[in-house]
Amino acid sequence: MQNRINDLLIDSVELVQIDVNDLKIGMFVSKLDRPWLETNFWFQGFEIKSQADIDAVQKQCEFVFIDVSKQTSVPQYVAHSTAYSPDFLAHVQPPPKRGSFNQEIHKAEVIYGKTSSLVKSFMEDVKFGRPINALAAKKAVAYCVDSVLNAPDALMLMTQLKNRDEYTAQHSMNVCIFSIALGRQINLPLEELNNLGLCGMMHDMGKMQVPLEILNKPGRLTPEELKVMQSHATKGWKILMDTHGMYAGAVDVAFIHHERLDGNGYPRQLKAEQIPPYARIVAIADAYDAISSDRIYKKGQTHLEAIRILTEASASGHLDSALTMKFIECLGIYPAGSLVELNSGEVGMVIEVNPKAKLKPKILMLLDKNKQPCNHYIADLALLGLNVDGQQFGIKKTMRADDCGIDLLAYYQSGLLQKSWKQPEA
Repeated sequence: MQNRINDLLIDSVELVQIDVNDLKIGMFVSKLDRPWLETNFWFQGFEIKSQADIDAVQKQCEFVFIDVSKQTSVPQYVAHSTAYSPDFLAHVQPPPKRGSFNQEIHKAEVIYGKTSSLVKSFMEDVKFGRPINALAAKKAVAYCVDSVLNAPDALMLMTQLKNRDEYTAQHSMNVCIFSIALGRQINLPLEELNNLGLCGMMHDMGKMQVPLEILNKPGRLTPEELKVMQSHATKGWKILMDTHGMYAGAVDVAFIHHERLDGNGYPRQLKAEQIPPYARIVAIADAYDAISSDRIYKKGQTHLEAIRILTEASASGHLDSALTMKFIECLGIYPAGSLVELNSGEVGMVIEVNPKAKLKPKILMLLDKNKQPCNHYIADLALLGLNVDGQQFGIKKTMRADDCGIDLLAYYQSGLLQKSWKQPEA
């Protein structure tokens, strides 16, 4: 197995063996003088970013192999690492959208549908021992990144059209999109967005080797079952390690996306500084989609309840607090796809967040004040005046689909949502 790993690591790279005493900041370590699992390094290839990294390698190895093609200068590293510091994150702003919801939504539909099918095929490949097509995955992620940069609300809305029976594939797709959206929110460059999206898409591949009766068990898992469930992290690491052309960061994230900053995660109980940014981001996206999704054995929470749970998790040290706040900022109070009841009693679905008035999004109206289906139209709350009761139009509360008898997936599959998107705004 180790020989196979080494072959993958040195594929198409220029390696130079050096003594650990000759290591310098900016060098990229691609291979060790011993198996990775015999060390404390959780990255299958990593950049030397500080004297602490040099010290750690010197304590565990006598020599290593450096990938000369990936060697960077110190200023490049400093710029990269600063992008994830709490002080920087507190002030960074996302880039402007390159398009509008109306321009992007139809392309987003196609991207989401085709990419979801592709993810499903990857999972089938894993089940039957076939290799994942890493190149196809990277191309699909690139389309998702392009769509999120154009108008993030379009793909974000597609994440809300959930099919409980397709949870595992849709979850990986949604984590990919949410991770990219958070990356955009902190203004990551294009290459990092593509890498991050791939990490999100691949993070749960190991679950394809966990029995369905454990994955879908409605009650509490026994200690033995929990051990099997948690093994998906190691299984995912092995699957992606054996995938030719897979981004090394995705291999790492599959292994450590359930680690928590307070050391209470698995499989290795890593702590804060040992958990890299991509794994922290995917952990947040993973938790949000899991909390807000219906499963065979539970109902999903509303968006507001989900972000409350995330906030508590970050406050208790489970999740990165600065990145969690940026994720909530990215989604907003009423993200695309949310069902809301207006103070007029009408019910609709948020289709686009207004960046200058986040409490007044654009809404596709679905039910009248008597909670009966109405003629669908788009209402921009930022432009509406008073309702029939003399009140300023506003959102009263968020709703779960079950609470008002709305099946968003059925609306979408019938084509009603798509027809409404083409209508002029009220």
